[in-house]
Amino acid sequence: MQSLVDFLNGIIWSPVLIYLCLGAGLFYSIMTRFVQIRHFREMWRLLLSGKSSDEGISSFQALAVSLSGRVGTGNIAGVAAAIGFGGPGAVFWMWVVAFLGAATAYTESALAQIYKEKDEEGQFRGGPAYYIEKAMGQKWYAWVFALATILACGVLLPGVQSNSIGNAIETAFGSGPMIDTTIGTISLAKIMTGTFVSVILAFIIFGGVKRIAHFTQIVVPFMALTYIIVAFVIILLNIDMVPTVISMIVGDAFTPMAGFGAAIGWGVKRGVYSNEAGQGTGPHAAAAADVQHPAQQGLVQSFSIYIDTLLVCSATAFMIIITGAYNVHGSEEGMFLIQNLAADIGANGPMFTQLAIENSMPGFGKPFIAFALFFFSFTTILAYYYIAETNIAYIRRTVKVPGMMFALKIVLTVAVFYGTVKTANLAWAMGDVGVGLMAWLNIVGILIIFFMAKPALIALKDYEVQQKAGVKDFTFNPVQLGIKNADYWEERCKEQNTATEAATELDGEQVKPTA
Repeated sequence: MQSLVDFLNGIIWSPVLIYLCLGAGLFYSIMTRFVQIRHFREMWRLLLSGKSSDEGISSFQALAVSLSGRVGTGNIAGVAAAIGFGGPGAVFWMWVVAFLGAATAYTESALAQIYKEKDEEGQFRGGPAYYIEKAMGQKWYAWVFALATILACGVLLPGVQSNSIGNAIETAFGSGPMIDTTIGTISLAKIMTGTFVSVILAFIIFGGVKRIAHFTQIVVPFMALTYIIVAFVIILLNIDMVPTVISMIVGDAFTPMAGFGAAIGWGVKRGVYSNEAGQGTGPHAAAAADVQHPAQQGLVQSFSIYIDTLLVCSATAFMIIITGAYNVHGSEEGMFLIQNLAADIGANGPMFTQLAIENSMPGFGKPFIAFALFFFSFTTILAYYYIAETNIAYIRRTVKVPGMMFALKIVLTVAVFYGTVKTANLAWAMGDVGVGLMAWLNIVGILIIFFMAKPALIALKDYEVQQKAGVKDFTFNPVQLGIKNADYWEERCKEQNTATEAATELDGEQVKPTA
């Protein structure tokens, strides 16, 4: 299994995909005139405004749901892997892919808003499958994306998150006795962890998207803030080393420490895994938001990239490098370019981060990371479920197969348990296959859509015109802008026009003189 998955990764994560991720981010940054910088203040305003409705969730809730997918094991174990296989310079490339990816995140999330729909229950649904069908006009391609996403988010990716939870619990509290099972010899700690996570997960996902949104909007900001505070304390305790760390990160990004290609490759791969810009996962939550204008949620989602990589990932990287709690693997098995830790401490896991905090705060680091990883990874699994559910909803628009949603919940719960007890290398490799498939399909899709019609760019320009005019209640009329197949927004415009006409007539009746 490991050999097969590694072979697939070698094809999917070729240098072409690495440079496609970077190139798409640069392209959209230029086309939007670096929207991630120009509208930074507006991102903050939008983040703190907006309300949920019966049809959708608020901008902040949508941000929390998408952040729950972004802020996960990639921020703790993923950063460790990037450093362990690409050297400290890989962190620089994570920053680059985050900065450029913020423009990609705006584009894909604005597209999700433009082409969103209401499902059978009256809730908003949208994402790459929807905008590929409506903007590109290629339903077969949309189906391929939907099926790949159901496979990735329903089967392959949840195991990465639960695996990190299991490893962190085992490291913090011990493995306990080993038990022989039909799927191998597993520690009691992992069996208990897998069972606990699976039961709690089932309780929440059977409650629907509203329960997911309410859970994540509380947990994600709290845990992210707590984690950053701990990292900040460790950095302050070693403040004299910060210039050296920055020098290492920037210097190693352009020197062949672990190979120039290794630094870029691992930085981009783990950067995309962490912030998910271009991967096509964020747009699903973006489409669920109830906003006045599609560009608004695009800007909010763009801001989430900064939170994920420039704050949380950087916090992890600085802790690891400052404390020296890492090894850098060479190109051959068992070879180390830097070895600060025992050779049997794997880079594909949370150990580097746990040891980094443990070095500065003895007795606190291992349990804290286990606790943080549980919440980070658990909320990410919830986000994966919502994304897979949305793509099943897309398929059900055409093919009505009873029990699809129920089957997804069962399969994902089993995948989470299985991922908890399996080896880290296999779990991460399977996750990389899922991320790579989605990234290929989505980035190619949004680039084709841009050259066909530029809907996300048109929406941004329309929003900026209304901003300059001092509009308080923004409107979006796709017909006037020449955007086709934006059915929800067309219908919304008709309803608004009907309401305005009715109000005008009522005013006229009220001012008519009586006989």
